[in-house]
Amino acid sequence: MHKFMTHRRFHTIWTTVLITILALFFLFPLVWMIVSSMKPESQIYANISNLKAFLPSKNIGDWGSAYASIFHRFPVMRYIFNSVFYAASVTIGSIVVNALAGYGFAKFNFTGRKLLFGLLIALLVIPGTTLLIQQFQIAKSIGILNTSLAVILPGISSPFYIYMFRNAFAAIPDSITEAAELDGASNFRTFWNILLPMTLPTVATVGTLSFIGSWNDYVWPLMVLTNSDQFPLQVAVTNINSTNPVYMNQVMAILTISTVPLILVYIFFQKYLTQGMGSAGNGDK
Repeated sequence: MHKFMTHRRFHTIWTTVLITILALFFLFPLVWMIVSSMKPESQIYANISNLKAFLPSKNIGDWGSAYASIFHRFPVMRYIFNSVFYAASVTIGSIVVNALAGYGFAKFNFTGRKLLFGLLIALLVIPGTTLLIQQFQIAKSIGILNTSLAVILPGISSPFYIYMFRNAFAAIPDSITEAAELDGASNFRTFWNILLPMTLPTVATVGTLSFIGSWNDYVWPLMVLTNSDQFPLQVAVTNINSTNPVYMNQVMAILTISTVPLILVYIFFQKYLTQGMGSAGNGDK
């Protein structure tokens, strides 16, 4: 018994040390980016080869100077608003559209349901980048290029999100749906008021992944937008990084601004994200 407890304690210590090392390894670039935005540019290059690279400036007054300068030189608030608007629109639309599709696949028997669902699953193996040209042609043909709709609409629907919602709804007993029908509830009311709240982990997972995907999207907005006033933050970062004069501390500042919302989303929705991803494979096959 004592030998077993010793082995278990050693395993716990070794696992903790390994996880800590891996966490520090992945955190190094993030920490360096943040502290580099909190010091003059000369100190970034002077301290890059020692541990001072991971420490902010000793002068507290330098901590916000790069942020003040970047806001003065560029319309950063406009870029932030654009990113928040695009990400929020995609998130809300993604939850509603994919949940409705998953509800249809899970709770309705219609001709060709298995075939359509099989085609949906097959779409998961197709890289999204291979569809960019076709999406661009469609956006051009319906006349939404250089508008917010061109950025938002293609990001709303996803085969993987439909699959997740389908499994979540399929795991809910049909007796609940039948009881709602006996009470006179319509299909949409049953979906919106009864079933959707029961899939909260999936809703949070899809919402989180949609928000992150839209916030980080760079290629598609760059393809469909030509007016810089409509650029999201990720596209604007490239412009800022190529507009002379380029100051490294200001580049680190704008990168920090673009990263903070994602960190906050992960912190607040980590619990639901884990539950949703863990239950993604559940449901009737």
